[in-house]
Amino acid sequence: MMNNRYGKLASLVYHLDKPVGRSFGDVEYYLERLQGTSGPILEPAVGTGRILIPLLQAGLDISGFDLSQEMLDYCQRELGLRSLNTKLQLAGFTDFTAHRPLEAIVVPAGSFQLLDSFEQGMAALSRFHASLKPGGRLLLDLDPVAAIVSVQSGMRTWSAPPHGLITLNATALEKDYCAQVTREMHRYELWEHGVLLETQLEQFSLRWWGVQELRMALEQLGFGEIVISGGYQYGKTPQDTDGIISFEARKL
Repeated sequence: MMNNRYGKLASLVYHLDKPVGRSFGDVEYYLERLQGTSGPILEPAVGTGRILIPLLQAGLDISGFDLSQEMLDYCQRELGLRSLNTKLQLAGFTDFTAHRPLEAIVVPAGSFQLLDSFEQGMAALSRFHASLKPGGRLLLDLDPVAAIVSVQSGMRTWSAPPHGLITLNATALEKDYCAQVTREMHRYELWEHGVLLETQLEQFSLRWWGVQELRMALEQLGFGEIVISGGYQYGKTPQDTDGIISFEARKL
């Protein structure tokens, strides 16, 4: 059983559910915030390239890494379909390699919260800081606490060409309010003509961060000029109704 691994079926579901070109306001936001950035940019947990590819098409020098080879395979395929090329690395948040000092690191869509312990999160932030050049920026999204703790068990389905069906049964296992972690069991099943062909189990964990908790963590690690924004509106004070909270911090 895997934890936050995004194996074969999970990666296919991500590819079907969040294809390249679909934006939740994040693509436009990051295009605006990174406008004029000429140096190298890194996207951790790049997935299938939903964010990376539009930024690459806009002329930004962006590369990425992911812990899932299956995700990287989809990303590489999407790059090839568009005659694009960039460096993709099989790595995690705490063991990736930055081959040159980075101008910016972009962690959209709450991917940072896949690190399900405070220690892992701090280690990743420290590595981000070390990988940025002086004055380089970290841009990072958080899902609000309410969005994480309110998730319920349920089932979703996707059509899987040419004539298959994928089901995802998500079962809530635990909410650990001290560790600030939720855990679910995800059961992916691939069906064809009513026949079950493949099953995959993954434990899925998310850690929620308080807004001021993350601000203090960034300051402790040597970041400054921190701007916290709600709803992909730069500089707007986050509200409970915002679906995303964005941090932008500069390496001092």
